[in-house]
Amino acid sequence: MKLPTKIAAGLLALVPAGAIAQDCPVDGDPSELAAEAVVKVYECIEAKMAEGYASNGDPVGADFRSWQVTSTRPALAGPHGERFLQTFANDIAAEQYLKFAEEGFVMPAGSVLAKESFKVKKGNAVPGPLFIMTKLADGGAPEAGDWLYAALLPSGKEMKIKQSFCAGCHMNWEDQDSLAYPLEEVRLSGQ
Repeated sequence: MKLPTKIAAGLLALVPAGAIAQDCPVDGDPSELAAEAVVKVYECIEAKMAEGYASNGDPVGADFRSWQVTSTRPALAGPHGERFLQTFANDIAAEQYLKFAEEGFVMPAGSVLAKESFKVKKGNAVPGPLFIMTKLADGGAPEAGDWLYAALLPSGKEMKIKQSFCAGCHMNWEDQDSLAYPLEEVRLSGQ
């Protein structure tokens, strides 16, 4: 039985956002995907991620997609749980971050980086957390290089994380103010 369009639209309005799953299939081993295949998967999943991160009213979750993207496409990087990552930098962070400097600098206080993520499970791309780094004023978190770490779940709800866990890894890049940049082959150039 086919429902009239108005009734069908009304019933769909009752379904919670995100309850209608959109498949974003991934063929083959995620670590061996060609750049074009990664872009295709990202194009399929990016709106769903953006909507989810923004859905709970977090200001970073709502605004980060208007910031400067720092790479040409997401890339698979191991430190965040075998997730594809795409990093965005706010206006305060963008100029310094896009230099991809390896030593001798400190990011300005107020710099915020948001790293969206997705993972491949059973041949389908699924949204992961939005990882957030905020540079605090000098002395704001000396044990973490003055960075505050946070994350949002794909639903936009705050993810419980331990500052020491994130800082413990990021401090491996202490000479570059705890920044682990996108993979070299996807970094924006000419900035």
